[in-house]
Amino acid sequence: MEAKANVQQTGNGKFEPRIVAFFCNWCTYTAADLAGVSRMKYAPNVRIIRLMCSGRLDPQFVMDAFAKGADGVLIGGCHPGDCHYVEGNYKTLRRMDLLKRMLKDLGIEEDRVRLEWISASEGDRVKFVVNDIVEKVRALGPLNMPGKFKDWDREIEELNGKVHAQDNEEATAHVH
Repeated sequence: MEAKANVQQTGNGKFEPRIVAFFCNWCTYTAADLAGVSRMKYAPNVRIIRLMCSGRLDPQFVMDAFAKGADGVLIGGCHPGDCHYVEGNYKTLRRMDLLKRMLKDLGIEEDRVRLEWISASEGDRVKFVVNDIVEKVRALGPLNMPGKFKDWDREIEELNGKVHAQDNEEATAHVH
């Protein structure tokens, strides 16, 4: 019951995903600003966090977003070869490969995390990408990592109980 309290819903009961976006200051964040001043309409489900460079995105930021209730994460940076910090986006690309492997091991669907190269002049691309990830995550349903943590903790407690019971049985058998 508590897990459902974390799920955002519209007035009609439809699930509305929470998306955290990490955008490069020089390109994708500027493109999002362009989309806004151009009055392009896109889903309001995204909360943008500005980074100076996508290369500064620590994979732990993505994990923290999921742990705090995000259903999806969008990462935006300069096109390869156009990074204001020369190689920041290449660093991001290498980290994404490792992050996707880790998320897969945790049972988090690949479509919940997306990396896009969007230049400052591509406000229309921001609109498309935001709307697209919102729809894909909406189709996946709520991730509810905080609820999963509780389930995992409960599983660990059950395993600990079984291990302690087994240890007690073995200790009793050695005494007799």
